[in-house]
Amino acid sequence: QVQLVEAGGGLVQAGGSLRLSCAASGRTFSVYTMGWFRQAPGKEREFVAAISRSGDNTAYADSVKGRFTISGDSAKNTVYLQMNSLKPEDTAVYYCAARIGVVVTTARFDYWGQGTQVTVSS
Repeated sequence: QVQLVEAGGGLVQAGGSLRLSCAASGRTFSVYTMGWFRQAPGKEREFVAAISRSGDNTAYADSVKGRFTISGDSAKNTVYLQMNSLKPEDTAVYYCAARIGVVVTTARFDYWGQGTQVTVSS
């Protein structure tokens, strides 16, 4: 099993920045891909970004390209999501996820965190 704990959510004004972190523990050696998803009220969970363990392969949703950056620290088993130029439509619960397989942009991840709220005010 792999446990994921997110941190860094909060309230920010439009145009501001936040950095989310996700610390993995447990059988982390089995994890190849880490990712972030989000779910706004009344909407389905959607892919945000993903990164391979080596950091060589990343993927982003079109809605966040150029504004969000995913990065990882394999020594700390931690992945980050730097969010800049935030918009009210970025408001959602953000979930960290881990996958044994290669980077994908679907929700086919094996482990999930509890989520952290990000609220962007206009």
